[in-house]
Amino acid sequence: MKKRLTWIFALLPLTVMAQQNVPAPRTGSPGHPNIIVIFMDDMGYGDVDAYAGTGYTTPNIDRLAAEGMRFTNFYAGEAVCSASRAAILTGCYPNRIGIHGALFPNSKIGLNNKEETVAEVLKKAGYTTGAIGKWHVGDAYKFLPLQNGFDEFFGLPYSNDMWPMSYKGRPLDTADPRSKRPLLPLIEGNRTIRYIRTLQDQNMLTTWYTERAVSFIHQHKSQPFFLYLAHSMVHTPLGVSDKFRGKSKQGIFGDVMMEVDWSVGQVMKALKDNGLEQNTLVVFTSDNGPWLNFGDYAGTTGGLREGKGTSWEGGQREPCIMRWPGVIPPGTVCNKLAGTIDLLPTFARITGAPLPQQKIDGVNILALLKGDPSANPRDHLYYYYNENDLEAVRQGQWKLVFPHRYRSYEGVLPRNDGLPGPYSKGSTGLALYDLRRDPGERYDVKKQHPEVVKRLQALAEKAREDLGDNLTHRQGANRRPPGRI
Repeated sequence: MKKRLTWIFALLPLTVMAQQNVPAPRTGSPGHPNIIVIFMDDMGYGDVDAYAGTGYTTPNIDRLAAEGMRFTNFYAGEAVCSASRAAILTGCYPNRIGIHGALFPNSKIGLNNKEETVAEVLKKAGYTTGAIGKWHVGDAYKFLPLQNGFDEFFGLPYSNDMWPMSYKGRPLDTADPRSKRPLLPLIEGNRTIRYIRTLQDQNMLTTWYTERAVSFIHQHKSQPFFLYLAHSMVHTPLGVSDKFRGKSKQGIFGDVMMEVDWSVGQVMKALKDNGLEQNTLVVFTSDNGPWLNFGDYAGTTGGLREGKGTSWEGGQREPCIMRWPGVIPPGTVCNKLAGTIDLLPTFARITGAPLPQQKIDGVNILALLKGDPSANPRDHLYYYYNENDLEAVRQGQWKLVFPHRYRSYEGVLPRNDGLPGPYSKGSTGLALYDLRRDPGERYDVKKQHPEVVKRLQALAEKAREDLGDNLTHRQGANRRPPGRI
């Protein structure tokens, strides 16, 4: 009964909550809120209890939702690893700053040091900054966190499947070009302290990241801090410690989700133990949708179309929960448009830090956090993929999809043994979807709403002038190059 009442409370509309005021902080003052971003990998829209997760429980994440705000229209910067991480770190569409796809080991490009990261922005307001977990915006020295605004780093430089092993943890055949990849380096600061050689090592990643996050909180409890905790999970190969192995009804994926929830609980306990729980903004979200061809080793989109690597809703719409006592009204739901690119300017507004000098794409969504029902800071959102393909634009309830081809998970069966199943190929013409009535993007209504099509096409034309669009052979006036070695 208690859980049911919590759910009823969590679904109360924003309009019943009074807008609250945020005191203007003084730069470097102890009154600055600490900020923690917990960033999942390949976790889908339906993968936690508060959104649709089944077969396992996530009570600590659910508590964040009950005590904070649950977003229902929140988007990653792009539906793939490196691009999405470049977006959350810089507040930019990743194609603006020259990052696309997933960077591989020994990549010659990475995050340009001229771009200001969220860590660099917050350091101007007196924050200590730490990055723990997956980085994946360049593995060369100049691209690592300590050279991009973070005081501390502990984690992997890229995805946990970018090693010379199969998804089963066996050495790859020498004829496979992936066999030439280096072992996964676990880095502290700028130095490799050990290598991840086996799946048994991967089983410990969530625990190691969590222990380091708790230590960071203890060490910096007396000063405002920003912690970017980017889990390697639930990206395959899945790894889970013995304390959670076999505990769920959804196999290893459910076990991993339960361990991630434990991790959230440990972070929240560390805040409480240090008297920081009331003065910390916690954000929980993910980098892109689930890798569906891994079957029961992958998550769920909660009914949204397609998954990781596509600009359909299942690829880019993500769960997002934010908790900040005294500012975010507890148990609220926000249905307004927002995304990871909006975090940097919002944090800057909260802390009084100046925005980056170069143009960014994020907007300040603090009014949404405060529960202002009239606020609508993000008018529209662009869906880019590949190097610079503008595949869709959304405004309000409407999403206009432009003609393009895409990899698809439909019409083929996934595997259920930890190995990837096949992809199919999909293509679409110009299509308009009413996401309020049709979140699965199944019914093209462009003929019924030609005025909406015209309005969204005009928005797309602005994006092409600014950012370009390879699908229509446009360069764009304001793209910036990545960092290079």
